[in-house]
Amino acid sequence: MYSELVSKKEKLAVIGLGYVGLPIALEFARKLSVIGFDIKPDRVELMKKGIDPSRELEPEAFKGCDIEFTSNIDDLRKAKFYVVAVPTPIDEHNLPDLKPLLAATRSVGQVLKKGDYVVYESTVYPGCTEEDCVPLLEELSGLKYIQDFKVGFSPERINPGDKEHTLTTIKKITSGCDAESAEEIAKTYELIIKAGIHRASSIKVAEAAKIIENTQRDINIAFMNELSIIFNRMGINTYEVLEAAGTKWNFLKFFPGLVGGHCIGVDPYYLVYKAKELGYHPQIITAGRFINDSMGGYVAKQTVKKIIAADKNPKESRVLVLGVTFKENVSDIRNSKVVDIYNELKSFGIQNIDVVDPYADSHEVKEEYGFDMASAPNGKYDAIIVAVSHNQYINLNEEWFKNLANPACVFVDVKGIYRGKIHNLTYWSL
Repeated sequence: MYSELVSKKEKLAVIGLGYVGLPIALEFARKLSVIGFDIKPDRVELMKKGIDPSRELEPEAFKGCDIEFTSNIDDLRKAKFYVVAVPTPIDEHNLPDLKPLLAATRSVGQVLKKGDYVVYESTVYPGCTEEDCVPLLEELSGLKYIQDFKVGFSPERINPGDKEHTLTTIKKITSGCDAESAEEIAKTYELIIKAGIHRASSIKVAEAAKIIENTQRDINIAFMNELSIIFNRMGINTYEVLEAAGTKWNFLKFFPGLVGGHCIGVDPYYLVYKAKELGYHPQIITAGRFINDSMGGYVAKQTVKKIIAADKNPKESRVLVLGVTFKENVSDIRNSKVVDIYNELKSFGIQNIDVVDPYADSHEVKEEYGFDMASAPNGKYDAIIVAVSHNQYINLNEEWFKNLANPACVFVDVKGIYRGKIHNLTYWSL
């Protein structure tokens, strides 16, 4: 397989061209002949013009690439090696939503041929690839797993907005269904991953490794958030405590904050689901999820308390929220916990809320969350919430905020980036 791909006798296809799939497709296209497949024709047309719909990659990233973008499933028949990189979200009950993954598997199953390889990058619970995806591939193709086609798992490690830790500079985990496929898959990824490859012993180990990466972060951030709630009642600034504790060499540097997005805020639920299926009810993971999912509401409640303490009526107050994406310097609004702040403020009767964000698409926000964004701050506000630490916000000075503030304005600094810099507004942070 590796030799056929390198010689361009065979093609590699990437299914799903979002934050994960597009960078992978373009990197492979510098070494191999690639087919980039996405179900959305409008996104495909943009990529044909060298435009990343996710606004993560510059036009230069498309140059020098041997790649064919398509939304036609028949074009996938020309490939021999398939990489599936579609989202794995959760539903409204916090249960795994495998619909995108299974739909992509159906697409591959319809074109799968004897001798083909299928590698999954989508984050799933251990066992999902072989228990949920492989049977579907067998059913649709009429082929036999391992005997006729090979499957592997190589979890994505894309960090949106991070220009330092990029696809090629992060060590990659690979795995296969047998010794031969494990080696062929590892060698294929070695073509593009400069940081090297870790060969996992099995597909299930690779799946588990990915899911605990984000679960570990989730639990540690939940601990910081719980400390923030406790220290707030003590009148202590959490960031000052962490700064002091961080002087010890083995203190782990995590910070409180909103945990949204499609990784840390989602992946632990997949592990919880699988554990419960096996008759075990995880307690630490579930508790961490509960704490982190409640932080948007907590920030809003603290804001309202400060507004009331300033002898203002929340129903008559104006609030400015800076940032709505799930993290800094990205356009992704999926599972944004800033929306929880917005909704909780609304539940207290605050109707005049302006949300602005230099990265977020206002049409996407309206479609996903049902409210209109403001193009820019307008007038004076009784509370200003810096919810996301975009680069555009971190260097603003107090004078800029004072020009937008009514008397006794509440300044909520979710990430603590203005600690020690705000003196004339009522300052509060996690």
